[in-house]
Amino acid sequence: MLNNLQKKISSSLDPIGWGPAVASVAGRAAKNPRAVAEATTEYANRLAHIPAAATRVWNASDPQSPMPQDPKDRRFSDAAWKENPAYFSLLQSYLATREYVDELVDAGEGDAMADAKARQFANLMFDALAPSNFLINPGVLVRALDTGGASLFRGAKFALDDLVHRKGIPLKVDRDAFTLGENMAATPGKVVFRNDLIEVIQYAPQTEKVHEIPILAAPPWINKYYILDLAPGRSLAEWAIQRNRTVFMISYRNPDETMQDITMDDYYRQGIATALDVVEEITGAPRIEVLSICLGGAVAAMAAAKLGAIGDKRISAFTMLNTLLDYSEVGELALLTDPATLDKVEYRMSRQGFLSGSEMGGTFDMIRAKDLIFNYWVSRWMKGEKPAAFDILAWNEDSTRMPAAMHSHYLRTLYGRNELAEKKYLLDGSVLDLSDVTCDTYIVGAINDHIVPWTSSYKAVNLLGGDVRYVLTSGGHVAGAVNPPSPKAWFEAVGAPDDEPAELPSDPKSWHEKATRHTAASWWEDWTVWSTKRAGALVTPPSLGSEAHPVLENAPGTYVFS
Repeated sequence: MLNNLQKKISSSLDPIGWGPAVASVAGRAAKNPRAVAEATTEYANRLAHIPAAATRVWNASDPQSPMPQDPKDRRFSDAAWKENPAYFSLLQSYLATREYVDELVDAGEGDAMADAKARQFANLMFDALAPSNFLINPGVLVRALDTGGASLFRGAKFALDDLVHRKGIPLKVDRDAFTLGENMAATPGKVVFRNDLIEVIQYAPQTEKVHEIPILAAPPWINKYYILDLAPGRSLAEWAIQRNRTVFMISYRNPDETMQDITMDDYYRQGIATALDVVEEITGAPRIEVLSICLGGAVAAMAAAKLGAIGDKRISAFTMLNTLLDYSEVGELALLTDPATLDKVEYRMSRQGFLSGSEMGGTFDMIRAKDLIFNYWVSRWMKGEKPAAFDILAWNEDSTRMPAAMHSHYLRTLYGRNELAEKKYLLDGSVLDLSDVTCDTYIVGAINDHIVPWTSSYKAVNLLGGDVRYVLTSGGHVAGAVNPPSPKAWFEAVGAPDDEPAELPSDPKSWHEKATRHTAASWWEDWTVWSTKRAGALVTPPSLGSEAHPVLENAPGTYVFS
């Protein structure tokens, strides 16, 4: 089973260039014998100290561990890894070897991209080979003893099923616990428009009065729209509706091979530009607030810049959650978007007309394999535990495809050449300048976001032409957005949301020094105050649909099931 998963990992990584990077760094390390010798000597020294440390563990004294253990690493939280001399020695040997390989990679430093890929590959291999991933894991053995071996039998069945039906990737979540339209994507509403690319959902009002300026939600098409309408009590759309807002949602069609030639221009014209027209016609409102997230935020910013340049001021306020506009520092995704990797991605897309959801999801899983693969390898395959019913993971598993032409263009122009921030990006015949976005903007970054590092999302402050409120929140790329009020939630900001907009520093470090942390509080609450101030007077809710855009069916519609 280990060999099968290792083959799966290798085949997944080879198309995006880890192998050559490892060979390159190894070659350069061989030319740096002094650094290699020093690392080897230090490694031997660490190993030599492990037996004495294990003896001190046996005597229940301070082991003076040669290698420090991360107290936050849940893989080794079992007491046996600290109090059993054999397990202690195994863990110390593993940590020492991992440190040694890291030092060898450092010894081969040269080309930054090759080094980063080699380091990521080494991390992945050591995450796969962690002693916690094998049957000797004390938590696995205790579970087997408690269940009379039944947990091992169930785990073997789960592993076989995953190897046959999921290409060796453990099932993470119980999707059977969720039904779209019932306990996910469940906010009542109607589909009031459909074309070949999008559906527009208009949610039913839940208050007697609503503010006159409606909200159009622009989600990404890299996943299904309902990240913004996840579940009752955890839906940002529902939250806004219950606070006197009229909300519309774009729901994208899941592309297939017939859409391989769809471009970003089509996503603008048939997507957000069309949706703005629909919202304006149904509500009669000349001003519309746009709420966006991730890639949906990037295309919404493009639309706002294009419309602003021609004097179209319909977008009255703009919110971006975990969105990149400046792609000069993209964090770990830089390892997946270099020219050589994109050549290989484009080749795969050319054969089928799209990038499959499983390929996309698998790539993101590999970046956080310790948490998104091997964690479930242990809990599911060895402990025989059924997957949890977790709404975010259920949404994440509901993956979508990327049309070949659009996705290639997006990766090359934005991740590859940073054309949007450089004022070189061409959309529907116009070169965009983000300073033409002159409405007030609310930007949210998440402290643990590894897809959109918050320091990179902050760069939008320097690009947009209007006043900006920047908020840093708890959570990661998804949990930072699905962030209802809770005792664990927090956010940081400069000033109050209903104050006059503050002038923000140009760099995130200076902003962070000025920001105030609000504990046991959610940015949802802060955003509500900010957004309501810009929402206009209270009026009677508009009808659901109109003569020009009649109701087609109940939400969540048809495209979300594609």
